[in-house]
Amino acid sequence: MSNTRDFEPTDWKSPEMQARTRKRYRRDRTFRAMGFSAVILAGLFLVLLIGRIFQDGAMGFMQTSIDLDVTFSEELLGDPRAMDAEAFEEQVRQANMSRLLDAALTAQFPEVTSRRDRRALIRIISGGAREQLRNMVLETPAIVGTTKTVRLLAADDIDQLRKGKIDANEPEANRKVKDQELGWYNKLVEEDRVSLNFHTRFFTSGDSRDPELAGIWGATVGSAITLVVTLLIAFPVGVLTAIYLEEFAPQNRLTDIIEININNLAAVPSIVFGLLGLAVFLGVMHLPRSAPLVGGLTLALMTLPTIIIAARASIKAVPPSIRDAARGLGASPMQVVFHHVVPLAMPGILTGTIIGMAQALGETAPLLMIGMVAFIVDIPGGFTDAATALPVQIFLWADSPERAFVEKTSAAIMVLLTFLIAMNGLAIWLRQKFERQW
Repeated sequence: MSNTRDFEPTDWKSPEMQARTRKRYRRDRTFRAMGFSAVILAGLFLVLLIGRIFQDGAMGFMQTSIDLDVTFSEELLGDPRAMDAEAFEEQVRQANMSRLLDAALTAQFPEVTSRRDRRALIRIISGGAREQLRNMVLETPAIVGTTKTVRLLAADDIDQLRKGKIDANEPEANRKVKDQELGWYNKLVEEDRVSLNFHTRFFTSGDSRDPELAGIWGATVGSAITLVVTLLIAFPVGVLTAIYLEEFAPQNRLTDIIEININNLAAVPSIVFGLLGLAVFLGVMHLPRSAPLVGGLTLALMTLPTIIIAARASIKAVPPSIRDAARGLGASPMQVVFHHVVPLAMPGILTGTIIGMAQALGETAPLLMIGMVAFIVDIPGGFTDAATALPVQIFLWADSPERAFVEKTSAAIMVLLTFLIAMNGLAIWLRQKFERQW
């Protein structure tokens, strides 16, 4: 007697099976539609975010200027032909450049006679125009005694008026530019003395209380120095740690605890590393506050787990046959690792390092905790100079009450995104160019 049970053949064309098939296909189509809808929704949010940033930030790279006929008075500045260079420079540095501006504006608006109105009139020009005129005289002493048409930066309110951020049709009580200032502005526009130009100062100067004078160069240099410190510490320590754990460390309880803690540190909020930097580097080691050295050390601690995990994965991906072949040819354990394994794993190690550095570049919370949130005007020149970083600069501008800082904030975000995209693109390029398929 056979123990095999007889099964009736399935009728795939039966109404029941066709209904089940249609139901399965319907579920597949629904799942694909949901996945596609999720991708489209995420893309729309990304486009909305990036579009809003670009909409606000495009004008941050532009600045309104006013052309004025400035007479560089010998009475005020001195005669460079009758003075030695050192005395002339001292005379120019002590000169009250507001008198040059006042004379130029008075010639342009002779109807403005009262002292109060003249003070209001000079405020349509940026406070940085005085330094601009002083630098012109120092660079070209021969300009003294002549009258030149000089393009001077406009004040932030006039700049916002030119860019359409302030509506001239609103009642005077609802706008920052008063009717009197609006009349002066309109006269300058009619005489073609107002222009909107690319603002190079945004990329070449440090921070300022005046939006038209504020730039990102100080923060960019601070970020660069901070990342150099981060790379010099995190890369060798992270790679050597990964090599030891993957190639030399014995498999015991201590090693397991170390690996677990490294994985856990990768998920720790960044502000915790800021608190650690505040307690250790500032509280115990008494390193200078707001210095890129402290910022780099703090970000190195935060970046280490990312580099270690990426380096271990890259080392582990090297086939064991490479190690066996090297040992078979008489290579020592150190030669196997550093002559064969590490070179083959280096593309993945570099990719993980660049991604970790990009993450460090965009961090704000740890730097806030160690004092890099201070208002820094000067460009840092070393590892211990007071400095800020690009994300912190964005945070400071976003908290400023002036309307002009809104577009400066968005413009700085665009610059930061450009750096981040470039670093991630470099990581992808390195992986595709040097990655080996085993």
